[in-house]
Amino acid sequence: MAKSTASAKKPMRIRVKQFFIDFGRQWEIQSMIWPGIIFMIIFCYIPIYGLTIAFKNYTVIDTLSSAPWVGLDNFKIIATDKYFWESVVNTLGISFLKLAIGFVIPIILAIMIYEVGMGRFKKIVQTISYLPHFLSWIVLGGMLITWFSTTGMFNQLLLDLGLISKPQNILLDPGKYWWIAVLSDVWKEAGWGTILYLAIMAKIDPTYYEAAKIDGASRLRQIRNITLPNMRMIISLNLILTISGLLGSNLDQTLVLMNSQNRERAEVINSYVYRMGLTQGDFSYATAVGLGVSVVSVILLVLANKVTSKLNDNQSVL
Repeated sequence: MAKSTASAKKPMRIRVKQFFIDFGRQWEIQSMIWPGIIFMIIFCYIPIYGLTIAFKNYTVIDTLSSAPWVGLDNFKIIATDKYFWESVVNTLGISFLKLAIGFVIPIILAIMIYEVGMGRFKKIVQTISYLPHFLSWIVLGGMLITWFSTTGMFNQLLLDLGLISKPQNILLDPGKYWWIAVLSDVWKEAGWGTILYLAIMAKIDPTYYEAAKIDGASRLRQIRNITLPNMRMIISLNLILTISGLLGSNLDQTLVLMNSQNRERAEVINSYVYRMGLTQGDFSYATAVGLGVSVVSVILLVLANKVTSKLNDNQSVL
């Protein structure tokens, strides 16, 4: 602490000189990070200027600087647009279901894989659970469309079990879309989501489990008192990132599975922005929606971090 205070009192000229001396000593390492910094400046920070479109009436014949300013008019339209609010309801409904189901299942699956004693069987289960992650939603969406068609595997199974009297195209039923979107996303990402949890569990000291066994603790008690507490920080981090992304439902999945029959329940904010911006050419309105969603997502991120830090004895995860 005293050293940092003393360095802060040094004149700016000496600190700048020391910076260049340190940079010269570490130029090999520093040169490795500069391409990434330049990439971020070009593709992440410079495009931020394009957010000014949200406050303008921009068309394809305008430039960013020549488009006329309209102030908050685009945001006023958002407040009265019923189709936007329908997409908000769909986004929150699907996202909360994914949070309730998709956040818990990778934890349970990781614990089950970790508790399996047979190494070969464990590797097989891990490989099978990872595979859907590496398939694009174009492939998985095509599979789901085929399975849920009137002649598909799912209808044939229900007919054989006597649960339905005649086949129906399930993807055309708006009432079932949320569950299809949630469960298909969990199926695709649950295995991949176990990687971080398994890495944390692999670092837990085995002597904790040995001591618990000597004390007569059951497997469930060991999981509750040893495994889960050691996973607390990574679970908190994933929870923060999941909550901050509540308004960012999977665009690829939506574009593949959405059709004219289920649109009222399938349209999410991302697909709405895509449709308004690229399909209808209303770039200013689409940018305003995207900007609003980004601001709300940052607020959710900060709030989630505050809550989890309180639950973790004031230890901030981010």
